[in-house]
Amino acid sequence: MSENNFLNRQDRLKQQLGKLELDGILLTNLTSIRYVCGFTGSTASCLITNEGSFFISDGRYDLQANEQVKGMECLIDFGTHVSIIEKNNLIRNGMKLAFESDHVSVSQYKKITSVFPDVIWESTSMLLENLQAVKDQSELDAIRTAVEITDVIYDEILPMLKPGTTEKEIANHLVMRYRQESDGEAYEPIVAGGPNGALPHAVPGNRPFEKGDFIVIDAAAKYAGYYADMTRTPLVGDATEKHREIYGIVKNAQQAGCDTAKAGVSCKEVDKVTRDFIAEQGYGEYYNHGTGHGLGLDVHTEPRLSQLSKSILEVNNVVTIEPGIYIPGWGGVRIEDDVVIKEVGCEIMNRTTKELVVLD
Repeated sequence: MSENNFLNRQDRLKQQLGKLELDGILLTNLTSIRYVCGFTGSTASCLITNEGSFFISDGRYDLQANEQVKGMECLIDFGTHVSIIEKNNLIRNGMKLAFESDHVSVSQYKKITSVFPDVIWESTSMLLENLQAVKDQSELDAIRTAVEITDVIYDEILPMLKPGTTEKEIANHLVMRYRQESDGEAYEPIVAGGPNGALPHAVPGNRPFEKGDFIVIDAAAKYAGYYADMTRTPLVGDATEKHREIYGIVKNAQQAGCDTAKAGVSCKEVDKVTRDFIAEQGYGEYYNHGTGHGLGLDVHTEPRLSQLSKSILEVNNVVTIEPGIYIPGWGGVRIEDDVVIKEVGCEIMNRTTKELVVLD
């Protein structure tokens, strides 16, 4: 990714800080730091002010920072990051600085306020997350690649879905293939057969698949730090009327969500469309999670498609649309796509079929 990408992000952040009448921000959340400067390590802080932009870390990351960090002066030293900032006189008395309250512990807050008692520290929430919600072209390209890898590897595992194969075997194979073809697994795969599919976040176990099992497979790749997220629910053995009924309801609800999603529509409305459709078919009590969430450098980020959301969809948001029905003791069905929000409609990035796949 070019330095201009990161400079543009830093400029957008400064514009937001200006609107809030703030002189700068101290970033400690690693996702925020990666977004604004490109650093992928595990220890860092960034201080962005009207007077300069600074990356702070320790000697373990000297070479990595010099290779990765864009648009910032690197300060590599011993001691706490706050002490390095103090040592280099990067913060003046009387400045009004933001911090990420969602990611700062009480002890961290006490530390910065004790070292800089004459600074006005302003709590901000979701400032960086909201900036990251609108993707630039490099981000869209990375997510698209992650989705393409996810589609290909899903097709590869279909022949393995047969009676006697266990959930863990499929999950382990997915992880291996993601690590071979991408940055690795976007998250721990969910592979849940039969009754286990009634658990939206089931952990793969040693249960072998049986004829009549729906298999909820929620698994994806990660590429250049960006996440894909896909769920499909194939069936092992012959499809009964109930299998086809439940699958058809979820498929139509998911399509209704995709048809509704576009710039200017509220996230709450997309959730309502999918939820109302499932409720009208008599299964509302079995749909017990939000309809979707944003994707980016985290797998769950802004905006959120839920009954509680106050967000409005914008062009180049990337969100999941993933309604489901989960019936205790029987199983579940979830269908999930990653979509890019457009002025008119949305682009479904996944190419994996959403038709009911029945495996002999």
